[in-house]
Parts: sequence; structure tokens; C-alpha cells
Amino acid sequence: MDIISQLQEQVNTVAALAFNTFGTLQRDAPPVRLSANYPEPAAKSSEDAINVAEQPKAMSAALVQAAKQFDVLVTALPLAEGGEEEQLKRIAELEAENEAVGQELQKQLEYAGIKAGPGAV
Repeated sequence: MDIISQLQEQVNTVAALAFNTFGTLQRDAPPVRLSANYPEPAAKSSEDAINVAEQPKAMSAALVQAAKQFDVLVTALPLAEGGEEEQLKRIAELEAENEAVGQELQKQLEYAGIKAGPGAV
């Protein structure tokens, strides 16, 4: 599997872990009384409280491990060739090429009798 596919797979893993962690925290959060107008919420058993306290720790550890693995994959990416100056030069070349092709297309459209411009289809 190439590095980009591995990165995408790791992003999906991090997203799934985050989704499950947040859902578990939401599901298992202790009830809280919203105002004096509502009755006192029922307390959970102490055994449930122990499990609820440990599960987020394990899920958080898995999330951190997945994020670290993502960082490892990112550092394995090859560096950009030539640095920023070379990249900007290449972008300028591509923009000039795009402009030339656009002008040629415009000439061909005019030759074919089709007006092209803003709002033209």
C-alpha cells in the first residue's frame, strides 16, 4: 500500500476512534440536574462508575496512539523537490501554460462561431 493510502486509512482510523470516544463519553456521562424544576437524576451503580472511569482512558490512549502513527506516516512522506522557490516557479509556469491553452481554446471557439466569456455556457 502506498504512503498516501496509508495516510488516508490512518485518518479514517483516527476519525472512527474519535467518533466512538465522543459517543461513549456522551452515553456514559453521569446525569446532571439541569434546574431545580427537574427531579434529581438517578445515580448509577458503583460498578458502572468504575467501568465508565476506565473506558475513556483506554479509548483516549488508542486515539493518541493512532495520532502518533499518523505523525510517523507524515514524516515518511518525501520532501518536496527544490524547496518553496522552485515550487513557486513551477506554479508560475503552469499558470502561464494554462493561460496560453485558454487563449487557444478561445480562438478555436471564436473560429467555430461560439461566443465564450463570463456567463457563457
